[in-house]
Amino acid sequence: MSMSEEMSMSKEMGMSDGHVGHLYMQTNEIQNAIIHYHRSASGMLSEVDRCATGGAGSGTFKPISGQDSAPNSFEGAGSVILTPDLRFLFTTNGGDNSVSSFGVGEDGRLTLLDCKATGNPVEGRSGTAKSLAYAPSSGTLFVLHSFGPDHLRLMSVDTEGKLTARPERYSVNTHDKTDRVSTMVAVSPKEELVFVGTTFDEPIVLTGLYPDGSPILWVQRAGGALHSIASNAPDPDGLAVFPLQKDGSLGTARFYDAKGGSPFYIAFLHDRPDTFVVGYAVGDGCSIGTIEKDGTVSIGPLVKIDTSAGLPSELCWLAVSPDDRTVYATNFGYSNISSFHINGHGLELARDPACPKVPGDGTARGLCGDVTSGPSDNWITPDGAYLYQIYGNASKLVGYATQQDGSLNEVTSVTIPYNSPQGLAGF
Repeated sequence: MSMSEEMSMSKEMGMSDGHVGHLYMQTNEIQNAIIHYHRSASGMLSEVDRCATGGAGSGTFKPISGQDSAPNSFEGAGSVILTPDLRFLFTTNGGDNSVSSFGVGEDGRLTLLDCKATGNPVEGRSGTAKSLAYAPSSGTLFVLHSFGPDHLRLMSVDTEGKLTARPERYSVNTHDKTDRVSTMVAVSPKEELVFVGTTFDEPIVLTGLYPDGSPILWVQRAGGALHSIASNAPDPDGLAVFPLQKDGSLGTARFYDAKGGSPFYIAFLHDRPDTFVVGYAVGDGCSIGTIEKDGTVSIGPLVKIDTSAGLPSELCWLAVSPDDRTVYATNFGYSNISSFHINGHGLELARDPACPKVPGDGTARGLCGDVTSGPSDNWITPDGAYLYQIYGNASKLVGYATQQDGSLNEVTSVTIPYNSPQGLAGF
């Protein structure tokens, strides 16, 4: 469905009393819930209700690092998604490795339809189910987990939104990298390929922390040489791409050189279905990629942001404007957003940063050592007028009015649970 068709459908779904849309976010609390917001024509948000998912989040615990309380618990994206026809909403429950399915009413309200385990066992304090993608033609839901070896599990979705776990399981590990951390799963618009991003070849919870609390990011491998634990830094295998079959199953993955460290996020353009943007948590920038006619993937040069505040910036989440002209990139370590313009040749920086830094409470730090408010998932409205950004360590969901030059002006802020929230989807 095109962006214009989504907007048209949105107008038919109970947009009265000054409300023009809806926004959904999961709390990721131990008793997980979806918060439903009304969105006004001026970008303001008002909470409608909270709907229990029937599953468990991780709370403030961060399984990737083992921290008792930190934002961005699973280092993932797309944990809350809507089907293209806006009938169903799906969310992960990372604490117990389950997925919940909701029906979306004409007024945007949610009704819990199902909650099913992904098939991966929970080991330790929390599971790591963290990203979702949906293939409408086969009714297949792809569920990505931070930790493998079975990173990717499948579910079938019936016409009533009921979920059935499937036996297939897929890994982004390689023969010499058996503990990789995946970040996001994305289905290409033509449903030909499934992309999986990665961030670490070894998780911080295994490499550990130095006495000052900073993470160990360099480890010894065979021969004694030090290697970065960031994926694709420099080994050219950070982006996994699977052929997608008509029944929803996947073929053998090809591993591509993503052209930057930790290829975290994959965002497809709206009107160019073979073109996508990659955001790099350790590469500190974005690049444009394309699906070639033979099904292979080609990725262009990395366009970096200003990293004078420290390395890495942890540029992790992307939102592409509906007109395919602007990309908004969230910098976890810097507590702000940068913007890029898409021109005829690729990407160029628009505003860096695009908005002021949002301070946290001082308890969380990025990999660069900077104190961070932990910005994570973002979402842009179907008309491109507003961008919404989670700042978990500041307990804020902030809304910005987008500007032609790529800058962002804050127009609203609502209080959200501390550190745990993730995932944004709406219409």
